[in-house]
Amino acid sequence: MQGNAKVIEQLNARLADELTAINQYMVHAEMCDNWGYEHLHEEIQKRAIVEMRHAEKLITRILFLEGKPVVSVLNKINIGPDVEKMHKNDWKAEEIAIKGYNESVEVAREVGDNGTREILESILREEEGHIDWIEAQQSQIEQMGIQNYLVEQTG
Repeated sequence: MQGNAKVIEQLNARLADELTAINQYMVHAEMCDNWGYEHLHEEIQKRAIVEMRHAEKLITRILFLEGKPVVSVLNKINIGPDVEKMHKNDWKAEEIAIKGYNESVEVAREVGDNGTREILESILREEEGHIDWIEAQQSQIEQMGIQNYLVEQTG
C-alpha cells in the first residue's frame, strides 16, 4: 500500500529517535552494570529493549507503506558521566520522543492514516511511561540523596 510521503518522513524521524535512544540506553545500562548498580542496569536495559521493539514497529510500518526505512541516521547521543546525569539525559531523550510522537500522530490524523496513528499512539503511551519512571527516580534522588539512592540500586 502506497503511503503518504509526510507520514513516511515522520516515521523515519521517530525511527531516528528510537535508534538513538537504544544506543544511549544500552551504554547507560552497561555503565550501571560496571558500577555494580544491578537494579538500574536491569531497568535501563529493559527500556532499551522496548525501544528496539518500537524501532521494529516503525520499520514494519514504513515497509508496509512502501517507504524506505532509514536506519543510518542517529540524533546526538548524550551519555551521562554519572547516574544523575544519565537520568537527566534519558529524560530529555524521552521528552523529545514524546513531542515527536505527538507531532507524528497529528500528521497521520491530518492525512487520514488511522493505522499509523494507532501505532504511534501506542508507542507514545509507552514513552510516557518511560518518562514517568525516570521522573520517579529523580524524585527519589531528591528526597533521599544520591548516596542513599545508589545504595538501593546495588544487587
